[in-house]
Amino acid sequence: MEANQGRRPRTSRARGGYAVGDERRTRILDAAVEHYAQWGFHASSLARIAKDVGVTQGGLLHHFRSKEDLLVSVLERSDEQDVERFFAAEPASAADCFRTLVDLAAHNAGRPGRVRMFNVLAAEAGSPGHPAHAYFERRYRDVLDHVSGALRRGVDSGELRPDTDGEQTAREIAAVMDGLQLQWALDTTGFDMAERLRAYLDRLLRVLAA
Repeated sequence: MEANQGRRPRTSRARGGYAVGDERRTRILDAAVEHYAQWGFHASSLARIAKDVGVTQGGLLHHFRSKEDLLVSVLERSDEQDVERFFAAEPASAADCFRTLVDLAAHNAGRPGRVRMFNVLAAEAGSPGHPAHAYFERRYRDVLDHVSGALRRGVDSGELRPDTDGEQTAREIAAVMDGLQLQWALDTTGFDMAERLRAYLDRLLRVLAA
């Protein structure tokens, strides 16, 4: 009995250690978002990120092997949350797909740090040597596939005109979303990103409707 009682505190401490580690990892990711948003990837410093979190650079590297590993972890964490919330299910129609895109824009309006980070890194990642280049290539391909697939199904169901070009229309939608996001980042209080996207997609749907 005494031996069993002696084991319990160690189990509790171990679980507490995991919780502390997870909390610290989350704080590092959140701090990295703000640093990448302000300085981009190349000008950001692991030492400054670690200092903001209250850990040593060695402590940060215990969770993330390198600056590149931290960047990829930040992007993947954000993507996982968005995919689960907005893109887990196949849209029932083109109109349903458009509503989801507006919901995503409204959600982004509540996280300016993440939006600024995305804008800065997307511009930097145009260089093939950038560590986020492959991520942005894959991300845009996934977005285009999701939207163009919804448009093609809209054509097949009779919702949209037969001559609708799903691939090109999806590219235009992505460009408009990115452009509105840039404008919003410059005026987060006076520019309604989600409402402007809704107005654009409503007009587009009227043009494409069968």
